[in-house]
Amino acid sequence: MLRRASAVPVPTRTSSGLFPDARARRRYAIALLILIVLSAGFGLGLLAWDNPMPFGTEGFWRIAQLRLTNVLVMILVAVCQAVATVSFQTIATNRIVTPSILGFESLYRAVQTSSVYLFGVAGLIAMQGLLQFGIQIAIMVALAMLLYGWLLTGRYANLQIMLLIGIVIGGGLGAIATFMQRLLTPSEFDVLAARLFGNISNADPSYLPVAVPLCVSASALLWMRARRLNVMALGADTANALGLNHRRELMITLFLVAVLMATSTALVGPMTFLGFLVATLAYQFAGSDDHRLVFPVAVLTAFTILSGAYFVMRNFFYAQGVVSIIIELIGGVVFLIVILRKGRL
Repeated sequence: MLRRASAVPVPTRTSSGLFPDARARRRYAIALLILIVLSAGFGLGLLAWDNPMPFGTEGFWRIAQLRLTNVLVMILVAVCQAVATVSFQTIATNRIVTPSILGFESLYRAVQTSSVYLFGVAGLIAMQGLLQFGIQIAIMVALAMLLYGWLLTGRYANLQIMLLIGIVIGGGLGAIATFMQRLLTPSEFDVLAARLFGNISNADPSYLPVAVPLCVSASALLWMRARRLNVMALGADTANALGLNHRRELMITLFLVAVLMATSTALVGPMTFLGFLVATLAYQFAGSDDHRLVFPVAVLTAFTILSGAYFVMRNFFYAQGVVSIIIELIGGVVFLIVILRKGRL
């Protein structure tokens, strides 16, 4: 028997707009305000704190302008990781998966390692440049769409099979990269290791003319498709019953997620659990599943975590290079907690 249309759990709008009541609206506004204040405070702190030149002088603004590049990179990474992870979890209808499961980070490690293995340190230097950066992004997106597009549009299209194949491919690429790393000289491995950890200092300012338009366009398109993502979160059968072409929307969303993740990974390196940590916290802070509310909170949370971690580690512990390791450690612990709680979050 067909289920009655009234039984479909479609969110309804009330007199308070996107919120069920005034209390939820007030809670969201407070959370958003706190995140904005923290983001602005850490951002300004990165620009002005411990600046050796007197405030307002020409030297002060020159140093602040140099630091502005790192802040801009943090904003790009925050937008890419937050929007991509929230969107990917929606189309996968699972909040314990991350886009890194598609193998982007393993592919990045394999490309960087093979460059050093085949051509030495000169190969790693040859991989730097605006053209090479664009080629890396294009390869990652093309491979993702060729493989996963085929898996999702074939006769036996299945999202779970796609995720499993992503894990297998990622593990295979990781094993190949590890084998090549063992054959490197200590000096070559030392240079390579700095590139294999996600670090804001890995970003080259010359990459920004390509990274900024890709990040802005892909995230804007996902924002405009927020209502469709709300429907896709209900599942394939419900989405099709409500008149949405689920497979088509799945492919479009997967492509935009691939662009965001490829841009972030090629720009600063792999950050496996940052997106998961941000998405998990964003749903808690927003108190809603509506993507129009979750996206802004997720982006602000990501930037607060990145900028706050870099500010504290650089100015108090003088160890900004370990920021990504700490973020991955915390994100991994949160990941395990969520799994042990069996998806209650």
